[in-house]
Amino acid sequence: MSTTQASGTQDVDSKGLKGGALGLVSSVVVGVASTAPAYSLAASLGYIVVGGALMAGVHAPGIVLLAFVPMYLIAVAYQELNRAEPDCGTTFTWASRAFGPITGWMGGWGIIVADVIVMANLAQIAGQYSFTFVGGFGLPAVADLANNPWAVTTAGLVWIALMTWICYRGIEISARLQYVLLAFEVVILLFFAAFALVKVYTGHAESYSLIPSWDWFNPFGLDFAQTTAPALLTAIFIYWGWDTAVSVNEETKDPGKTPGRAAIISTVLLLLTYAIVTVATVAFAGVGDKGIGLANPDNAGDVFSAIGPALFGGGIGGTILMTLLGFSILTSASASTQTTILPTARTSLSMAVYKAIPQRFARIHPKYLTPTWSTIGMGIISAVFYLVFTLISTSLLNALIGSIGLMIAFYYGLTGFACIWYYRRTLTSSVRNFVMRGLFPLLGGLMLAAVFVYGLIQFAAPDWLTDDAGHNVTIFGIGAEAVVGVGGILIGAVLMIVWWIVKPDFFRGRTLPRQSADQVLAGLATPATVGADGLGAGRGGASGVDDPRA
Repeated sequence: MSTTQASGTQDVDSKGLKGGALGLVSSVVVGVASTAPAYSLAASLGYIVVGGALMAGVHAPGIVLLAFVPMYLIAVAYQELNRAEPDCGTTFTWASRAFGPITGWMGGWGIIVADVIVMANLAQIAGQYSFTFVGGFGLPAVADLANNPWAVTTAGLVWIALMTWICYRGIEISARLQYVLLAFEVVILLFFAAFALVKVYTGHAESYSLIPSWDWFNPFGLDFAQTTAPALLTAIFIYWGWDTAVSVNEETKDPGKTPGRAAIISTVLLLLTYAIVTVATVAFAGVGDKGIGLANPDNAGDVFSAIGPALFGGGIGGTILMTLLGFSILTSASASTQTTILPTARTSLSMAVYKAIPQRFARIHPKYLTPTWSTIGMGIISAVFYLVFTLISTSLLNALIGSIGLMIAFYYGLTGFACIWYYRRTLTSSVRNFVMRGLFPLLGGLMLAAVFVYGLIQFAAPDWLTDDAGHNVTIFGIGAEAVVGVGGILIGAVLMIVWWIVKPDFFRGRTLPRQSADQVLAGLATPATVGADGLGAGRGGASGVDDPRA
């Protein structure tokens, strides 16, 4: 790796990516777009309202607020770790530094497998809404294709290929596209919320509509085991993706500061958006289990499409608004498809640079300055995974959401614990360091560890997930969500062992040695030189950093 100067603030070991391509606003856009706000709310809000054995009901906004807490705490951990070592491998690099190569490798794998799995779900949604959107222009035959699994799968594969190509062409093209897609998505969401609230407060809503109350934001009166915990598992999913803003750190201006700030800003903006839209949706639709009520299981898969006709009415105006609402979900899923490729490609790039996976994944396009094998590989693997799951059973696609939740809790929680251990020698140097690098990451890590354990127990129940016919969706008699989640992690362990045997350098600490923050800082005193293996010999391959104690 060569060393380049980044925006006048610090040296960063370059892997060949285009440094300084993204500013703070672009990074925030990428972070927010990765969460797919419109799609996430449409597909998750009904499940949040239902909760578990007991309903969360009107307290759904409180659940959304509660889910923000661990996300913010882990975003702080990302910010602090990125200040010390702005490496696009993020969790992989930081966990390797803190705990060693095995933990680091599994952290990197957690990112990759979660992104590959969610791509199948995003492609499915993008495929369905492509036909729904086009069919909205007076083409009912096209709209009917949204219910044709082969047509949807084909369209989903096309979306994966298209977004892979865009990511391959350059980070700046990707960012510019995200500006357009996210702007449309957010404008439609806020319009939807405003339209609903105006109807509620002017008395032109439905008979079962509700006037919002501040008490809706209080989740602490709910039963934790039977309501809060199950709903929280779903609510955490809607925030996932903001870490993409950090995974493009080597391509940002001021890489030690901008990505961390973008991550925290992204989580706060998501909270505000989700809070407004959730309150508006609960207020207009109510929480009943009939009609457009959010507890109606028939609406759980897409609450916006269920509510839209009653909210916007009939006629040309209502049809146009419904089409725009559907298009916002399409842009949401397609934008997230693109931004899901970005962190996976950069995680595998970093892993390849440090010889944790085959080095061909470290290749960079000489013109576009993007990962070649990593980007294309992500697209191909995602397409194959999506196709296989569709061929086996479309019901298994529903199991993906829960399994992704387990992986999110795994690698986000691991990052929180890595932050504490990475900074362990300087935690007590100031109150600020103790809180931001110790207390906050610890609380976030513990909360996500609890979510992982609880979620695993619940998902393993044979009757946790059922298909449209009421049959349990299981694998070997165990809940499919638990099997896919744990199985995905275990597959990584097997691959890691195989690569350890084939190429042990990384696992022996030769390419990415275990170090604490102060040791990385001390290494800056020695100028980096590029060795025969391409790693900075003077710093053991560490990224250049500003003082992590600043």
